[in-house]
Amino acid sequence: MGIAIQQVPSPCYVLDEQLLRNNLALIKSVKERAGVNIIMAFKAFSLWPAFPIVREYIPYSTASSIHEARLAWEEMGSLAHTYSPAYTEAEFPAILQYSSHITFNSFSQFERFLPMAKAADRKVSLGIRINPEYSEVETDLYNPCAPGSRMGVIADQMPERLPEDIEGIHFHTLCESTSYNLEATLKAIEEKFAPYLKQAKWLNMGGGHLMTRKDYDVDHLVEVLRRFKKKWQLELILEPGSAFAWETGILVSEVVDVVENHGISTAILNVSFTAHMPDCLEMPYKPRIRGAHHEPVKGKPTYRMGGNSCLSGDFIGYWSFDAPLKPGDKIVFEDMMHYTLVKTTMFNGVPHPAIALWNEAEGLKVVREFGYEDYKNRMG
Repeated sequence: MGIAIQQVPSPCYVLDEQLLRNNLALIKSVKERAGVNIIMAFKAFSLWPAFPIVREYIPYSTASSIHEARLAWEEMGSLAHTYSPAYTEAEFPAILQYSSHITFNSFSQFERFLPMAKAADRKVSLGIRINPEYSEVETDLYNPCAPGSRMGVIADQMPERLPEDIEGIHFHTLCESTSYNLEATLKAIEEKFAPYLKQAKWLNMGGGHLMTRKDYDVDHLVEVLRRFKKKWQLELILEPGSAFAWETGILVSEVVDVVENHGISTAILNVSFTAHMPDCLEMPYKPRIRGAHHEPVKGKPTYRMGGNSCLSGDFIGYWSFDAPLKPGDKIVFEDMMHYTLVKTTMFNGVPHPAIALWNEAEGLKVVREFGYEDYKNRMG
């Protein structure tokens, strides 16, 4: 049946539990078939009220900061695989406390924090991030291998041998990519980093493996992973984020006003693209709207969608509808779970959408609502 839109307050993000379970089941099957470890990246999906569902399939996660690492311990109930471009003296003791694996972005960071790691009361597996200088990601904002990238160590800067206390190698070069992109990346890594693969115990392949997308070749991914694991005898780790929450939820909004300027009609909504759907402007991409024609249709009412912030560029367009829009009409944006919730802001003081979970047995459960105090408390 799917989410009963008439029951959803506006604005509100809604996660569909069954769709999440479908993704989790597929991810777990890849993990088991390929004999690898797949963990969830909080940077794309950290809706912790849903973690009890996630834990039924995948018990581990990856963190990119001290707060994500703590969230892994408190809400996933497990230690995190942690990577950050930079650790600080103040944060690192807590990072050690909440992590099973810690990857460093540079050898200088590794050398700086190695004494702390060795003095810890529990062994933490340490790794180094490499940069193969190869990526098929087209948007530079999301490309970790763009020229001059601050992410990872390039081959020319690697020592002759990995330091004794480095057990793992980490790379992240993908973004909503295919198994064929991964295969090409692995070939580049073998060409540049083969001696280090022989010295390591584990290889973390980062995120960007969009295995839950309908056109993704899952069988090919399993084949690539099995072949690479057999060749190099390494523990393989994948940490996708988008794949977990891909097409699992929506953002319900409504039309507040319709304005016209030189023949362009804009539906003003009670949500903001810059505050509540920032990837639409950053990537950029045009989201699907339920019941609307994704491209303009001659003769049908056609509108841009306008956000409710004062940013001039807070709009996306154009969609056509079968009937004219009017205030109060619901506008439902599809696929608004991955990378959306984690990036939202309270810019301009515009009200932040509520967050809800949906399943067929229990219906809608609102798990978080936001008000003035949430906005005020961020400022002081």
